[in-house]
Amino acid sequence: MLKELHLKSVGPASQFDVEFADRLNIFTGDNGLGKSFLLEVAWWVLTGNWVDQPAYPQRNTDELPKIISKIITLDDDEEGINYSSKFNFTKQKWQDFQYGVPLLKGVIIFVRVDGSFSIFDPARNDEDAYDFTPDTLWNGLKLKGKVVCNGLIQDWVTWQNQPQKTPFRLLSDVIKQLAPHPDEWIEIGEPTRVSVEDVRDIPTINLPYGNIPITQASAGMKRILGLAYLLVWTWYEHEKASELRRQEPMNQIFLLIDEVESHLHPRWQRVILPSILSVLNELQSNMKVQVLATTHSPLVLASLEPIFDEEQDKLFLFELLGEKVSLDEISWVKQGDTVGWLTSEIFGLKQARSQEAETAIEAAEAWMRYDDMNNFPEHLRSQPQIHQELQKLLPGHDPFWPRWIVTAEKRNAGSSEV
Repeated sequence: MLKELHLKSVGPASQFDVEFADRLNIFTGDNGLGKSFLLEVAWWVLTGNWVDQPAYPQRNTDELPKIISKIITLDDDEEGINYSSKFNFTKQKWQDFQYGVPLLKGVIIFVRVDGSFSIFDPARNDEDAYDFTPDTLWNGLKLKGKVVCNGLIQDWVTWQNQPQKTPFRLLSDVIKQLAPHPDEWIEIGEPTRVSVEDVRDIPTINLPYGNIPITQASAGMKRILGLAYLLVWTWYEHEKASELRRQEPMNQIFLLIDEVESHLHPRWQRVILPSILSVLNELQSNMKVQVLATTHSPLVLASLEPIFDEEQDKLFLFELLGEKVSLDEISWVKQGDTVGWLTSEIFGLKQARSQEAETAIEAAEAWMRYDDMNNFPEHLRSQPQIHQELQKLLPGHDPFWPRWIVTAEKRNAGSSEV
């Protein structure tokens, strides 16, 4: 389990300090402040592998760049062990961990926003990770001339045709759990030949409107199907590798998922994280799950209100304060709906509206308070102008209308009497 992460003179801030929750860690905040970066560093300290480019230290810093983590490994107690790495400017790389790469008792999965995935399974490979592009995830991955993964298309059809159908039943259950709503169910259909140029049988899915080959599914659905396959394949192959090594399967999964809502309709955003947690807990009866997820979606946060447990879950916010980036744990407070989340400190919107509607309502409220209207644009300085703008921007059922109309009528009536 990843307990702590401390970054000095590396990344967007001079120092980041994070104490992780045991189960669910949600990171949100504006673009460009370091959410994806934090996941990449977490992946490195857990596996010893960088996904793409290593993290480079800040320029013109007098501090010695360091990455320090506290991790519970195979052999240590609940207090964990500190692992420290310093940047070697001569060799332009991070030196090895002070105590070596952690011997973690778990499988690590990294779901990236571009549709690629990385897997680190100590039972299969104790040094390198398996990195999948969207293409190799679907069509197979080879390393050093050996087949590491047959790919989603081949494995799906092979599992479906197996007499026991053990991984296939699990895949089917996972896909059903990740479906957003009973009215938008997904069931697995029969494989079919799709193209004269591709001799493979292609898996199909049954949807409320008909049967389609998975290669013709939408981007969002492909992301869900790829994630479902990856979770099943990773654990199935981990059990096979553990069997060959004559050891028990590990009992912990680390899931790093960047922008969990990517490509997903709001219906899917509302169920994706609770569904993933449910799926992971079903892979093994005593499974321990630690999730690090980034999101910009108020629906993702709203979906966690029924399950968020402050004893084992945390919410973090990246903020730009002046010219400095900060990362802080935020107290979990239920906001009730997406409007509540959008106007909370997490997203910081004054109103869950267009900028134009927000400005018009601010002008209306200032006019109702008898404020100086010279601070507003010229077309929003009088009651008729504001009313015309509100008519253009607000729907007829907007809750702001009653207060505005009653106040405007009272003021106009008072002016008439005078």
